[in-house]
Amino acid sequence: MKAILGEKLGMTQVFDDESRAVPVTVIKAGPCRVVQIKRPDTDGYGAIQIAYRELPVHKVNKPTAGHFARAGLTPHRHLVEIRVDDPDTYKVGQEISLADVLTKGGLADVAGVSRGKGFEGVMKRHNFVGQGASHGAHRVHRAPGSIGACATPSRVFKGMRMAGRMGGEKTTVLNLEVVAVDADRGILMLRGAVPGAAGSVVLVREAVKAGG
Repeated sequence: MKAILGEKLGMTQVFDDESRAVPVTVIKAGPCRVVQIKRPDTDGYGAIQIAYRELPVHKVNKPTAGHFARAGLTPHRHLVEIRVDDPDTYKVGQEISLADVLTKGGLADVAGVSRGKGFEGVMKRHNFVGQGASHGAHRVHRAPGSIGACATPSRVFKGMRMAGRMGGEKTTVLNLEVVAVDADRGILMLRGAVPGAAGSVVLVREAVKAGG
């Protein structure tokens, strides 16, 4: 599986060949560096660690600094592990650019942390329709309604859709069309929205369910 880390810049629109407006998310992807290679014979599985966005040495602790020094690299802010079929095709210190991962017209999956919404009610969090606004209803228009099940079983089941904290969770959006790839500037445009606010870090990979 090929993947790269990047920064979500925001959303805009482009026009296709038939002059239709296409909403796209713009991502500044890479470059990333290979920090460590894990092989099945030594680690039990095949994977690589890739790092994104360099940091001064004094901003990391000693274990982190030593981990990057072992690879001959300066410390980076973000470090993720990617499963690969053949780790021997990579080398420690190798640079991974956007052109190595995606091409125009393909499909991509994007993983990131969704925007935090705070404590929200059931209408926003679970799309409840709300209660009636007439015939004597008094300040219950956005209330959830009954949640119990009478004397049996005398409790509320786990997973009941209620008000609570919304957002701020790792989310993956699948099969986004790659509208444009600017390999020189590392700019990627994907059709549709991706998780996270502008400026957040996202993981972009080849679509794993593109076959249907």
